[in-house]
Amino acid sequence: MLESCKDAKERWGGVHSMIDRWLNERQELLVLYCAIRGLKPYSPRETPVSVKVAAFCQVLMDYCSAGHFEIYEQLIREAKEFNDGGIELAKHHYPRLEQITETCVEFNDSYDTAESCIEKLTELPKDLSTLGELLEERFELEDELIEALHNVHKEMIA
Repeated sequence: MLESCKDAKERWGGVHSMIDRWLNERQELLVLYCAIRGLKPYSPRETPVSVKVAAFCQVLMDYCSAGHFEIYEQLIREAKEFNDGGIELAKHHYPRLEQITETCVEFNDSYDTAESCIEKLTELPKDLSTLGELLEERFELEDELIEALHNVHKEMIA
């Protein structure tokens, strides 16, 4: 998953500064995800799991919010301006992206405080695994949107 994030950043990083920031946030999200996946529940020398999970939840919500309230709107606006088929792809992907966002919000609501994280610590590995699969799907859908718009618009601008 981290490798696909790196590939997407290399392919589309220069498209737009907003997308650059978003892809950097995606990378931060994945680094935090990988860090908490490998944690032991209690390790006296390390930052408590609940603190790391709370940091992950914050970046997760920032990433999802940027996607829905900035990036997707920009991609749809570009698709409408160029009227080259990108809007159909966006209409196809957007409902699934919304479903995945709802799951991300539910995860956040379950783990965003130290108390709730500690209460659900035994469920964390399973919930992270499920969330990881959904994030991977989300990244693929987002990359398809960026790729379709980038390829078409790159040729029109050149």
